[in-house]
Amino acid sequence: MKRLPKLLEWLARSKPDVVCLQELKTAHEAFPKAVLRDAGYDAVWRGERTYNGVAILSRLGEPVLTRDRLPGDPNDGQSRYLEAAVDGVLVASIYVPNGNPQPGPKFDYKLAWFDRLIAHAESLCALDAPVVLAGDFNVVPTDRDIYPTRSWSKDALLQPESRAAFRRLLDQGWVDAIRARHPDEPMFTFWDYKRDRWARDAGLRIDFLLLNRLAAERLEDCSVDRATRGAPGASDHAPVWITLR
Repeated sequence: MKRLPKLLEWLARSKPDVVCLQELKTAHEAFPKAVLRDAGYDAVWRGERTYNGVAILSRLGEPVLTRDRLPGDPNDGQSRYLEAAVDGVLVASIYVPNGNPQPGPKFDYKLAWFDRLIAHAESLCALDAPVVLAGDFNVVPTDRDIYPTRSWSKDALLQPESRAAFRRLLDQGWVDAIRARHPDEPMFTFWDYKRDRWARDAGLRIDFLLLNRLAAERLEDCSVDRATRGAPGASDHAPVWITLR
């Protein structure tokens, strides 16, 4: 976690109750559990050397791990899904495969992984408890969710199959928190490092907080912490946040 200092700064400044992290890019045994505990956060995580990795942090008590991988393929060893109960809310930290280059095996894996997520999420959406699916879904749902350009037209994030998979997920009853509160604004969450895209606000919205009915009923506010993306040495993603009653 080379951006651990940035994470600690953000935790101290923003003081979120629960945090979902993706792309840890660190071995499971190297996760900085003690450092985060000193900062006031307990954690569950599933690391992966070099790539992937997901975690859930909490300052409301230790998260109760309910699942550390997405069901449906026992041979899939990639660390992309984590699920835990925190203070009465079931939270999933999700890192959907990027899928590039497409077409090809990486895109096929993305779509198959999405199918597994949709199958698992159906039961979560119907739970008699608030549920939040949080993370990098690696899909731009509509043209409104990307700056005016055709340069991404062949990217896996914008393909009809990717968009259809995300729509199938939403159609289960999930509420896109950002769109529920900001129906008309771009609300970008990702700005590539290349071609001065941050300075030009040439962004994409690919990070989401999806709420089942009981969570959506408790939604008070949500937004994107754009200022974090503008800091020196920042991630190319900005945090998306919600407040629940």
